[in-house]
Amino acid sequence: MTLASNRWHVGLVGYGEVGRILAEDLRKQNINVSAYDTKLGGDQAGPLREHAAGIEVALTSSHAELAACADLVISAVTASQAVPVANACAPAMKKQAWFLDFNSASPGAKRRAAGMIDSAGARYVEGAVMTSVPPYRIKVPLLLGGTAARELAPLLVELGFNAKVASDELGVASAVKMCRSIMIKGLEAMVIESFTTARAYGVEDAVLASLAETYPGIDWEKQGAYFFQRVIEHGRRRSEEVREVAETVREIGLTPWSATGTAERQAWVADLSDQGLFGSKGTKEFARSPDWRIEADRILSKLKPDT
Repeated sequence: MTLASNRWHVGLVGYGEVGRILAEDLRKQNINVSAYDTKLGGDQAGPLREHAAGIEVALTSSHAELAACADLVISAVTASQAVPVANACAPAMKKQAWFLDFNSASPGAKRRAAGMIDSAGARYVEGAVMTSVPPYRIKVPLLLGGTAARELAPLLVELGFNAKVASDELGVASAVKMCRSIMIKGLEAMVIESFTTARAYGVEDAVLASLAETYPGIDWEKQGAYFFQRVIEHGRRRSEEVREVAETVREIGLTPWSATGTAERQAWVADLSDQGLFGSKGTKEFARSPDWRIEADRILSKLKPDT
């Protein structure tokens, strides 16, 4: 049976950047969408409620209320909340409803979440988002995993997702995502550390020239600016994801020295952002400089106030 005949109701847990993008693209297809976010009870509720009202997304007051009305629950929260969200939704979910775990969590965390959802009579599918969502929106490459993945995949494609099954074995899709993140998130942290240090010593042009010679396929100026912007704006979420990456490494018995350091650097930049070093969130000033040097200088001013 197709989604068109079912008139599915999609519930989004997490109404941050990813949740709002998915909501917008689903509503363009007249899919019924509900959403819940813990921020709805705090100071940031206003903009979220305005966005939801503008595209006719129904906001619920709890995980349970959302789960009870949804045919498909999509969990798009911070990595540390992946298992708690599954636990909160499971008791209220419809029998045979779908739970798509969009979160960047370790294979072990995905298996724990799956146990909660499947035990409640619903169907858990892990999702691994393989690149940044905003440029692709609902079409972002998405790997699926688990015994129910092959049944859900064509329904997600009908909704507009770019989804394909990685494995019937739970944890494989997440392992791909986590191992990729060791490199991608690690590169972000290394670029910030390298470029900021080079700026402090006045050798950034020489460093960039050397990098361009070694890796001529990368525009290091453009990539550097992008990395600074993404970490400044999303460092908190990224640091939580990399802690899950570190847990993925630990699960095989390897000490995650690189991933742990990356998580600390991402969190450190997030702390500076929370202190207002890069401007106010939601303004053009915040993390929108086309020149990474401006952001590096802001960091250096914090380290050396007298310079």
